[in-house]
Amino acid sequence: MANVKGDTKARVLIVDDEASARSGLEKLLRHEGYTVNTAADGPSALGAFSEAVPQVVVTDLKMPGMDGLELLKRLKDLDRGLPVVVVTAFGDVASAVAAMRAGADDYLTKPVDFDALTLAIERSLERSELRAEADMLRRQVRERDGDGFEGLLGSSPAMQKVYRVANQVASARATVLITGESGTGKGELAKAVHLKSPRAKGPFVSVHCASLAESLLESELFGHERGSFTGADRKRIGRFEQAHGGTLFLDEVGEIPLATQVKLLRVLQERVFERVGGNETIAVDARLVAATNKDLAAEVREGRFREDLYYRLNVVHIDMPPLRVRDNDVWMLANHFLRRFAADNHKRIDGFSDRARAKIIAHRWPGNVRELENAIERAVVLCETSKIDEEDLPIDVAPLPKGAVRIPGATMAEIERYAILSTLEACNGSTTRAAEMLDISVRTIQYRLHEYGLANTREKRTTPST
Repeated sequence: MANVKGDTKARVLIVDDEASARSGLEKLLRHEGYTVNTAADGPSALGAFSEAVPQVVVTDLKMPGMDGLELLKRLKDLDRGLPVVVVTAFGDVASAVAAMRAGADDYLTKPVDFDALTLAIERSLERSELRAEADMLRRQVRERDGDGFEGLLGSSPAMQKVYRVANQVASARATVLITGESGTGKGELAKAVHLKSPRAKGPFVSVHCASLAESLLESELFGHERGSFTGADRKRIGRFEQAHGGTLFLDEVGEIPLATQVKLLRVLQERVFERVGGNETIAVDARLVAATNKDLAAEVREGRFREDLYYRLNVVHIDMPPLRVRDNDVWMLANHFLRRFAADNHKRIDGFSDRARAKIIAHRWPGNVRELENAIERAVVLCETSKIDEEDLPIDVAPLPKGAVRIPGATMAEIERYAILSTLEACNGSTTRAAEMLDISVRTIQYRLHEYGLANTREKRTTPST
């Protein structure tokens, strides 16, 4: 039996608006040794999830208000690996298919056969364990080879520095501020810190602060009571409560309005808050990781961000490097995305042509990893041969001028070669003038030209001028 420790089986959360169905399933599962919690609707289920994270959820699909499909999506946002078994009406194939596409592990039809239910729970738990073991093995391989950290890929010195700091801070409770350009992978780093932390079995809850209006952001973070404002027809559990025992990730934290910044500061200082329209003080245990592409120190100087909140957020600072300074990581990521998207699109693509490879390596990728990912996905979709060619890549992926070197990404020897040859071109082949411009001796230039196999050609061109 999966997830059995001694005589105790898994924690199951049953969600159904029919009291008799909840009660019946609860008694039967308790009799089998499961730890069971119940909820009458979607919001209550999310609240129960924050109080005691279940190992599997069994939910009815047809419920008033938040239906089972919406609840499924919310639960997967909180914990992508959480097994969910859905229950639908007999013959309702469309709902079952929609639920499976949204991430459900299995489905049952009413009336629920108890043996079929226990079998579905066992299978879902076994698949969850297999996924966890596979993820662990992949992490071990990446960490052994030095090419990644909990889902992040890259072996460049810039990323190795990120891994070292992230590994050190993961086990602590300290707040982490991740900075970097858009598309560098700040959200992936936040997830990696969570997965490496003692809170890894708790929820990882993400809020994109820039996508919410000021009037909605406070309710999103702290929740609200029924009737607290127009349209609040039921109590809402906020993201802080949902993240209890886990990690709350605030993406684009620099976009939070000043009024909400005050309340966020209080949570960080006192670990308590009140829901919008409520008087009950709620204690919360959630580790905060924040990210921004803004210069928060400059925002503080301009009066757009509270200085005290900035220091509370900036306990440990990790800067995600842009892709253009990550040396050979570009090629590693390109091949990773190629394998992933080829599998997703059921295509057999063996690699990149030399011309496509040259384009990929030469491009500066201002949109960073996100731009590279989108470019490779597009190329896979358009590719009609066994290799991706330059025509399959976006037209704005252009190589550097002929003979130029990619900085960073080139060796010192390559940079020296380019400096010498391009300066000689500018000096019409005069080694004397080139030596003066480069502040090196004529003999050094001549020696390097012999190394490059260009001595005879250059000497014929430079003799009149020297």
